[in-house]
Amino acid sequence: MKAPVRFAVVGCGHIGKRHVAMIQGDDRAALVAVVDHAWAEEGEVSPQPWAPEARAFATLSTALASLDVDVVAVATPNGSHVDLACEAVAAGCHVVVEKPMGLDVASVERLKRDAEAKGVRVFGVMQNRYAPAAQWLKQTHDAGGFGEVLQVHVQCLWNRDGRYYTPGSWRGTLDQDGGPLFTQFSHFIDILMWVFGPLDVADAHFVNQTHPDTAFEDGGVVRFRLERGGWGTLTFSTSSPHRNFESSMTVMGHKGTVRIGGQYMDRLEEFQMPDTPKPTLAQAPPPNDYGGYTGSAANHHHVYDNVVGVLLDGHAVATPVEEGLAVVAAIEAMLDKGRAQK
Repeated sequence: MKAPVRFAVVGCGHIGKRHVAMIQGDDRAALVAVVDHAWAEEGEVSPQPWAPEARAFATLSTALASLDVDVVAVATPNGSHVDLACEAVAAGCHVVVEKPMGLDVASVERLKRDAEAKGVRVFGVMQNRYAPAAQWLKQTHDAGGFGEVLQVHVQCLWNRDGRYYTPGSWRGTLDQDGGPLFTQFSHFIDILMWVFGPLDVADAHFVNQTHPDTAFEDGGVVRFRLERGGWGTLTFSTSSPHRNFESSMTVMGHKGTVRIGGQYMDRLEEFQMPDTPKPTLAQAPPPNDYGGYTGSAANHHHVYDNVVGVLLDGHAVATPVEEGLAVVAAIEAMLDKGRAQK
């Protein structure tokens, strides 16, 4: 493949426009199409002011039939990720799939099979891996800095209220949203597994304290065993009043204990490792702004740098489909355990 890599973005809400901006900012890439079903009632779709260089379409199928596209970025509601990605794959396109890769293991396995049969790449979007604190955690663990890992505890306490779950929105539905473990907290489950490897879910307890109109839980506690040794917990909630409170991970090993935290697991808060110098971490980027809400760090430029590097220079895929599938499998196991308690 030669530059520029030709991209189409499907789903043009807040996060889709971030994908658009990342493509526009890379001179090795060209944005050729933007797609959103919200434009279906407009008849002939007009160019969008935030993407004047791209043709606008109401359906992905029309875009793929009209233009030569190398990569399709899927930034639609969660439940539509796999079907749209598979449509792109069937047309011979590589795909960038926003988190979560899907809402169940079977669908993501279908995407994996289809991509392998077509010989195209699937790129997961787990941009929190690029946060300086997460990078340090991964490098330290890989180097044996914690020694034998005894416990890992993840705590994510966020705010999502009635403004977020507006009537008629895909948010709050099981088939398109799936719940906070998919929509808000899959990033942090990904970091947990990226650093410490696979996990087995022991049990889970869920509650719904402040979101009576959603079809799923708004918080809970999960206990798990790390297959490489040690155990841990995940505590999550979207009931924090006013704003997101924290996303933290505490690691206890034979060689020391650390805690990375802040609103988005983006700084080193506690450090007790007598044999290791305390690092000075780079400043993390600001959080993504979703119009009244904020979310995980704005690191999508790293995702696109990897996509273009893979396709033009033969780099390795940073978040391959297998790792996206593993996160979906872990969440599916948590939901099976937690929802069985109701």
